This record gives sequence, structure tokens and C-alpha cells, in this order.
Amino acid sequence: MTSILRRNQSLKSILRTPKDPFFTKPTLKPYKNPQTSSTYFLPRVLNQIYFSTHSSKFPEYEMPTVTWGVIQGRKEKLVSRVIICDYLKSIGIIPDELEELELPSTVEVMRERVEFLQKIGLTVDDINEYPLMLGCSVRKNIIPVLSYLEKIGIQKSRLGEFVKNYPQCLHASVVVELVPVIKFLRGLDVEKQDIGYVLMKYPELLGFKLEGTMSTSVAYLVSIGVNPRDVGPMVTQYPYFLGMRVGTTIKPLVDYLVSLGLPKKILARMLEKRAYLLGYDLEETVKPNVNCLLSFGIRKDALPSVIAQYPQIIGLPLKAKLSSQQYFFNLKLKIDPDGFARIIEKMPQIVSLHQHVIMKPVEFLLGRGFSADDVAKMIVKCPQLVALQVGLMKNSYYFFKNDMGRPMNELVDFPDYFTYSLESRIKPRYQRLQSKGIRCSLAWFLNCSDQRFEERLYGDYIEPESSGPSFYMGGKLELPGNEIVSEEEESDDETLYRRTVSL
Repeated sequence: MTSILRRNQSLKSILRTPKDPFFTKPTLKPYKNPQTSSTYFLPRVLNQIYFSTHSSKFPEYEMPTVTWGVIQGRKEKLVSRVIICDYLKSIGIIPDELEELELPSTVEVMRERVEFLQKIGLTVDDINEYPLMLGCSVRKNIIPVLSYLEKIGIQKSRLGEFVKNYPQCLHASVVVELVPVIKFLRGLDVEKQDIGYVLMKYPELLGFKLEGTMSTSVAYLVSIGVNPRDVGPMVTQYPYFLGMRVGTTIKPLVDYLVSLGLPKKILARMLEKRAYLLGYDLEETVKPNVNCLLSFGIRKDALPSVIAQYPQIIGLPLKAKLSSQQYFFNLKLKIDPDGFARIIEKMPQIVSLHQHVIMKPVEFLLGRGFSADDVAKMIVKCPQLVALQVGLMKNSYYFFKNDMGRPMNELVDFPDYFTYSLESRIKPRYQRLQSKGIRCSLAWFLNCSDQRFEERLYGDYIEPESSGPSFYMGGKLELPGNEIVSEEEESDDETLYRRTVSL
């Protein structure tokens, strides 16, 4: 009994004066926020819980000293939010959109975020355009994204510009969202060194889902004849088509151009070279321009040839350009509206040619003794005259006059003479004719291929002359003096495109 009493007394003494620090109550130290008059009692241990961010993972950026701040209760969070909002207002940032956003617990963390964004080139106005970027942790969000963007080819000096254009990228996960998009672009044959250029042009690509718009737009273009190997260069030239919906944007435009008589395969070649055609608005631009061409006298069956030769014509401010050029041709060159329409059919690039450029060849011809009516006839027959270099025209003219000794009216009948190379075609062929004593027209020995010229040179008769190659809506090429080229003889539509179109 005595032993039991002694044990109880010793246990009570231990409980009254504990010596083990485990049983010791934490002493509360008053904490007063320097920016408010309120005083809070926080445990000494919790008051020292700050999270260090000293890391060497991204050495190119200076790491922040804190990430999120201290562990707080509900009341402390409300006070901190007020303090942070007051700070943002003091530097010109409007915090209204941050009401539903979780903010850091201390103003120091927010100040560090603002200073970091300003360091890469953003201004207060840029942040106000998208204040949600202030919800991104410098260490966990901003630095990993910027490091990856720099790695794939965006210059460090332009990272601020990139974030300004597409600040949503700061919320993205590098591994889950950004890397798959880059792999998709590389899979389309976009060159590695062009990735940064593509993203600077169209940064919204980083926010697209791979199985959505991007995949369907590429699949549709390949289905109409676009070479898969050309998709990469198309993306580099005009990446915006990856964000276009097939059903509402791309397919209606393609269907309309095909309805005008343009073969799909030729349209595919056009898109490979000029992917920006997909960006022309069908209702606002393309259809009004086609109607404008018809109103200026271009024949409907000539529209496919006009568009194939000069695809940009469907996206220009066409009415103003056609009106100006038609007036100029009528006033200066004495070419009536019907003649002007024939010129546009043969060389639609005329609509964008400067008038002082047009006048140089015209003045040269007038100076050689051609009448104004003859010059007008020559231009209607061969509009390419107005785009030639005067120096080359001089050489060809003097060879025609001095060496060939032919009458001037032959040039009026065949003005295409000036479009052929003097050294590689005119001189060699003329010398061959002279050696055989053959007398023929300019068109007979110039307007044909080398093989056809050899056949004519050794033939027993001289073929009747005919017009040059013509564009057919069915997609085949009719050569002068020959039947329509069959698909077996010339199955590549690129050959048709090269012969009928000069992009």
C-alpha cells in the first residue's frame, strides 16, 4: 500500500512540473502586420514557416525568394488579399478580375511576380489586358514555360512580346500541353528552326487540341490533293489555317472555287504555294471580287485561268484597282474596255502593276516608230510586253532589225517575239533556219518547244500556225498542232500548272 502511494505522488509531481519539451505548450508571440494596426497571436513555429526557392534548375532566370508565403487562416487570407489589392492599385493594376483567383499570402510574393513580368518586357498596361497572369507562380508556372519557349526557338529578347500576345500560355503545363503541340508541328514537317517563327506568328496554336481543328484541317487539305510533304511549308507560311474550321471556312471556299471551273488538283497546287488564300473571306471578299471581274467584261469561262494565274486577285480591293487601270489604259494607251478585259484574261497581274512601269515599254515601242494603234494591238495580243525590261527589248529589237532584216509589221502581228530570250532561243533557232535556207514567220520557229522545232526543221512541210497553249476548265492542256494531252502521257497536274500558270 505504501509503495502504491509513493508511485501516485511521483506521477503527480511529473504532471505538475513537466521536464519533457514534448509536453510544453507553445508560447504565443504577438505578430503585428506593419501595414495594418491589427495584432495577431501566432505560434512561434508557424511564424517562421517560409518556403525557400533557391534552385539551380533554371539558371538563366533569377529565382524568387518566396513562392506562396505563409500558412494562413481565413481571416488572415482576407487581410492579405486587401493588402495585395491595395498594392496592385498603387502601381496602376486593376485587381477586379482577381476576385475569384487565389492570391499569394504576402504582398512580397505578388511584388516579385509583377517585377518578374516587367523584367521580361511587360508593362502595367499589358498586365491589365490579362491580369489573370498574376495568378501564375513564378517558379512553378512562368519560368518553366519561358524556358521551354526559349528552348524551341523563341528568342529570349522576344519572350515578353510572346507573352503579351498570348498570356494564356503561362497557365499551360509544359509536358501535358505544350510538348504535344510542338511534336504535332514537327510531324507535319515544320522545320525545327521554323517552330519559333510559326509560334510568334500564331501563338494561339499552343492552346489547340491535337484531335480537334488542327487535325481536321490538315486531313481535309490532303483529301483535295495537297501533298502531305507540302503541309509543313504551308504551316510555316500561313499557320492560321490550322485554327480554321473545315465545315464553316475551308470547305465552303474550296467548293466555291471548284464551282467556278477550277480543277481541284490545280487548286491544291495553288494552296501549296499560297496557303494564305485560305484566309480570304468568302462572302466579304472572294465572291464580290469574282462578281467584279465579271462586271468588267471578263468572260465566265476565263475565270479559272485568271484565278490560277494570279490567285491573289480574289483577295485584293479589286474594284478600285480595276477602275483605275481601265481608265489608265483607255486614256494613255487608247485601249477600250473590251480590250482591257482581254488583257486581264491573259495577264491578270496587270491590276497590280504600277502605271509608270507600264509606260516604259510603251514609250520604247512608240520611240521605235510604232503607231499608238499598233502599240495598243500589240499589248492586247501580248500583255506581257508592259512588264518587260526595256534593255532586253532593245537587244531583241536591234537583232530583229539589223540581223534578221524583217518588216516591222511582223512584230505587230507577233509581239510575243520580245518575250523570248535572245541568246538562248531567238539567235540559235534563227541561225539554224538560215543554214537550211528556210523562210518562215516568227511564230512558226519561236512558239514551240525544242523538240517540236527539230521536227519542223526536218519535216517535209510547214505546219499551219495556230495559237499558243490555252487553259481548259476540264483540267487538260491543248497544245497547238497536237491533240489534247492525255492523262497517260502527262498525268502530273504540276505540268499543266507550269504550262498554263505562272505563279
